[in-house]
Amino acid sequence: MQASLLAFGEWLQNRDYALAIATSDWAYPFVQATHFTGLSLWVGTTVAVDLSLLGIGNKHQAPAQLFDTLFIWNWIGFAIAITGGFLLFSASAATYVINPAFLTKLGILIPLALILHIVIQRKVRAWGQTANPPLVAKLASATEILFWFCVATAAVLIPYFA
Repeated sequence: MQASLLAFGEWLQNRDYALAIATSDWAYPFVQATHFTGLSLWVGTTVAVDLSLLGIGNKHQAPAQLFDTLFIWNWIGFAIAITGGFLLFSASAATYVINPAFLTKLGILIPLALILHIVIQRKVRAWGQTANPPLVAKLASATEILFWFCVATAAVLIPYFA
């Protein structure tokens, strides 16, 4: 299995666009900045709604109203982050497919965090109509913040396993 992942990584990083990103003086930093911008938008809007469900932060509108305001920006940030992340991955794919921190981030943490994020989004209108959401909403929100913190930690650890 590891040999086929490595073969895929080598194939991907030898695509013209991946080579252009990896060898350019400006393309890699630009793609990285784009990825970080998308992550900031994604995680920022996610955490804002989670904190609102926890009763922290914006006291002028119910969590459901904040969610409605930020929903489109949340998913725009996600799309930007995924696009930038894939392009960064493709520039050094053979290294990433065998990196334990990357595999933990992409294979375990992001799927769990994303599933919980979607569950919260489906429930926030019911949970967030009042200033005091139910305990399950608070637990889900705190867990989601923890998951995204773990994703960020795994991302920071990637260079240490290279």
